[in-house]
Amino acid sequence: MAQENLNLFSAENPYIAGTVVAIFYQNPTNFYKVILLNVTDTNTDYLEREIVVTGTFGKIQEGEPYRFFGKLTDHPKFGMQFNAETYQTETPTSEAGIVAYLSSEKFQGIGKKTAQGIVDHLGESAIDDIVRDPTVLNQVPGMNAKKIETIVNVLSEGAGMEKVIIQLNGLGLGNQLAFAVYQHYQERTLEVIQENPYQLIEDIENIGFIKADGIADQLGIQADSPERMQAAILFALNEACLSNGNTYTTAEPLLLEAIQLLESHRPIELNAEEVAEQIVTLMTQERIIEEEGKLYLPTLYYAEVGVATSIHRLLDRKNKIHYQDKDIQKEIRILEKRLKISYGDSQKQAMEEAILSPIFILTGGPGTGKTTVLNGIVELFAELNGISLDLADYTNAIFPILLAAPTGRAAKRMNESTGLPSSTIHRLLGLNGRENPNDYQGEKELEGGLLIIDEMSMVDTWLANQLLKAIPNNMQVIFVGDQDQLPSVGPGQILHDLLKTKSIPSMELVDIYRQEDGSTIVNLAHDIKNGQLPADFMVNQKDRSFFQCQALQIEGVIKQVVERAKNKGFTAQDIQVLAPMYRGPAGIDALNKMMQEIFNPNLTGKRKEVRFNDKVYRIGDKVLQLVNYPEMNVYNGDMGEIVGIQLAKETDDKVDELTIQFDSNEVTYKRNEFLKITLAYCCSIHKSQGSEFKMVILPMVRNYSRMLRRDLLYTAITRSRDLLILCGEVSAFADSVEKTSDDRLTTLADKILGIEGMTEKLAAYEVKEKEKIKEAMAVKQEEKAVEVTAVPIVKEVQPIVEAVDLFAPVVEEVPEKGAVLTIQLVQSGGIDPMIGMKELTPMDFL
Repeated sequence: MAQENLNLFSAENPYIAGTVVAIFYQNPTNFYKVILLNVTDTNTDYLEREIVVTGTFGKIQEGEPYRFFGKLTDHPKFGMQFNAETYQTETPTSEAGIVAYLSSEKFQGIGKKTAQGIVDHLGESAIDDIVRDPTVLNQVPGMNAKKIETIVNVLSEGAGMEKVIIQLNGLGLGNQLAFAVYQHYQERTLEVIQENPYQLIEDIENIGFIKADGIADQLGIQADSPERMQAAILFALNEACLSNGNTYTTAEPLLLEAIQLLESHRPIELNAEEVAEQIVTLMTQERIIEEEGKLYLPTLYYAEVGVATSIHRLLDRKNKIHYQDKDIQKEIRILEKRLKISYGDSQKQAMEEAILSPIFILTGGPGTGKTTVLNGIVELFAELNGISLDLADYTNAIFPILLAAPTGRAAKRMNESTGLPSSTIHRLLGLNGRENPNDYQGEKELEGGLLIIDEMSMVDTWLANQLLKAIPNNMQVIFVGDQDQLPSVGPGQILHDLLKTKSIPSMELVDIYRQEDGSTIVNLAHDIKNGQLPADFMVNQKDRSFFQCQALQIEGVIKQVVERAKNKGFTAQDIQVLAPMYRGPAGIDALNKMMQEIFNPNLTGKRKEVRFNDKVYRIGDKVLQLVNYPEMNVYNGDMGEIVGIQLAKETDDKVDELTIQFDSNEVTYKRNEFLKITLAYCCSIHKSQGSEFKMVILPMVRNYSRMLRRDLLYTAITRSRDLLILCGEVSAFADSVEKTSDDRLTTLADKILGIEGMTEKLAAYEVKEKEKIKEAMAVKQEEKAVEVTAVPIVKEVQPIVEAVDLFAPVVEEVPEKGAVLTIQLVQSGGIDPMIGMKELTPMDFL
């Protein structure tokens, strides 16, 4: 390794040197560039005068000389190019060259006489000497402070970032991760890493303990150092919560997991007592919260405290709810007559209790009339408060009833069933889904009289805390959900815990109303909910069928079903295949490819399509949004259809684009955003939550092993509205019914019961977090004025570059006119940060 590092810039390695003629393309978010180089020197067999160089670089200036190290590649479409792995500024070495360089226009105020004086005193190593130690210029006669400052600034401009990136490469970070690290810490990058490389775990996405520990090892941090043990403990605690959905763990499993992590990545045997001491240290530092033997991440502990505090605040509302029982019953009778509906006794009871409660929880399985009751509550609230449900009456005013759900599709269903506006919870709160849990302090307060949240089982502890903080004291709140469905992807089991407290009025609807239309899907769902596989499970019904097959036969069976359904007029939007896992013959990836070839093939090979990783996208494909994208009003779980493709050669930015229709919303994705979507003919059961489909096809085989659980099976079946096709092994379905999910480790219910003293504790925590945010912002402001400098922390470095499709560069979308100027827009290149300052230079501010 050392020899490789020493030879990194060796003349034996392939290089091309020359002057940058033009920068064809550059992405400010990851520093990827495509440049045209006028070749002056090379040790390759390339003979042309110009060549295209591609790679990830820091600051590159047109008209400046550079030396690029890498390899020649023959691109199938664009011909011979040079793929640079690293580079360096090509500075002159001869006396004449140095004099000409220092007296060029680049160095304003430095003439040939001054340049010659520098060379006379410092020799041919002048430039390297100045970069290494600027004070050497003090030895040169005739130099004043301004000239020295000019020379040093020009020579160091951009060099600091380049040196930082090179050193990060040598520490094992690929260019993309290295630039992500640099973007986060800027000039403090090497200082932070030298001080505590494990800080990367908390601050940089895709850097875990193993990667950070590798860097720490190279920096000489001992395997039994306290900072290493603390990092492993915090990482293990975080993984225990995120992987299992818990909000806490206990000392013994945390200790064992941390020791296993520490010993598996470095040859060392640790004393358990030493690691336990570091857990105590972290508790003393309040980086771990301990309470009654339970160990929490601070964000999760205080999120639970926040939820509990908000629940008590809302239950103790100052303005009491005053409706007469006779008025409520009278309005319900009027509603029945007007809506031509007859509510069941349990439905009436739910409506009455909900309208009289500051917080109310409505639960029930499929077919029990939750939507009917929900609509009734909205109508009843409006009648009792003299509210018009005509949206036209609120053109310039706040609509008094707010509806929201965790996913876009669930929100859309609320809108369709009520006719009223609804949104995702993230959009309601103005969140983008990528906030650090500490960053949101709940300053935003919602406006209105009634808030209804559907699919509450999907809401995790962090989001619940943010939501409840934003609810004003006198707003009535109704949570709707099915506690037997899958819990949230994030930590916690909010709906389950709120129902456990008994302090919040709630009601479960148990009477099944959808039986009237002969639905056997609803009966099947309730049997599974009760832990039974019905005797007629394998008997085909009018709305459901079962096909017995093994894992290797799943794809063929589903193919036959889908082809037959397609011939009967079913579209890709009508049919949804659900599977618990991505890999394998019965996995999501394989089933997506198969269904794409049925509904949207490219039989002639002439259709326009885009390949990205292992997927192909064509116009007409059904796709799934994987992350929140609030800027475009698209959220995790939304499904859309590709309605347009522009290949790189057809766009100004020379990058592939997909245009996707999400209901009435069209969104264009550039190639670097393709990771936000995937094919959606088949999706995971988790991703289907909050949705409903005309036909659901559900394979279940023993290959799914650990995913065979009752809540998964129940959730999948309840996604079907009209038709359900089950296929696989009966034993797999039976195992799913028998295997229940263990309750997650949470303490929300306990905190709601024992709220005393927690309000003060939460207030103190929030004050500390706000101070941290202010300090961080102050540091960032200071960093803007600090000159880029490189802190050497390793003697030998080895740049590593990740493979990139050279002529598939990535760019960010330019914001529409009228967009608000933000730091993000400036950093992404969407808005020129020097707007209105065309004639100014950095020197003017010194």
